[in-house]
Amino acid sequence: MTTDGGSGPHGPAERPKRRGRPARTAEATGPGARERILEAARTEFAERGYDKTSIRGIAKRAAVDAALVHHYFGTKDEVFAAAIEVSFEPALVIPAVLAGGTDGLGERLARYFIGVWENPATRAPLLAIMRSALTHEAAAKVLRGFVLRRLLERVAETLDVPDPTFRAELAASHMIGIAMLRYVIKAEPLASAEPEKIVAMVAPTLQRYLTQA
Repeated sequence: MTTDGGSGPHGPAERPKRRGRPARTAEATGPGARERILEAARTEFAERGYDKTSIRGIAKRAAVDAALVHHYFGTKDEVFAAAIEVSFEPALVIPAVLAGGTDGLGERLARYFIGVWENPATRAPLLAIMRSALTHEAAAKVLRGFVLRRLLERVAETLDVPDPTFRAELAASHMIGIAMLRYVIKAEPLASAEPEKIVAMVAPTLQRYLTQA
């Protein structure tokens, strides 16, 4: 018979595992940890919505310490903003959309936006973002800040027309309305229309918003 901390017939008795922070292994703190946290955040926001998603839940799904989530992203709002950016990838796509100048800008913008929503990998977190923004001011604030700062301002900078920011916001409102009806409410016949048909019909309106004086 052994006592606490004693030895059994095959060596020291196995101590019960301690609860608490996970070990700071290379897997939990290495270069891939940030990407795992972002992926976990996208999944958590998609499945649970903004209100029920927590830093602790994101950390658990990513198999990291919650302190590491705070280290990389700070608050839940900042994680939410980063999850939006991963879905839209503005740093990669927006320069390509704007590179051709104003000719065809409406079509390129429409194709980019619809393409993001048609991609199953980005659609689920975007749905969560849209739904959360409708019911939670904190989520709406993050979404507004991202759309205005990272997307619309970049577009507006290229426009040589009066009220460029207002025009960019009109274009965004048009596309967000389509996203709401097609992907959230699923209103027919818009919900089942071919993406190319939507792009073809929307592009001239976006072009007019963005370029006509």
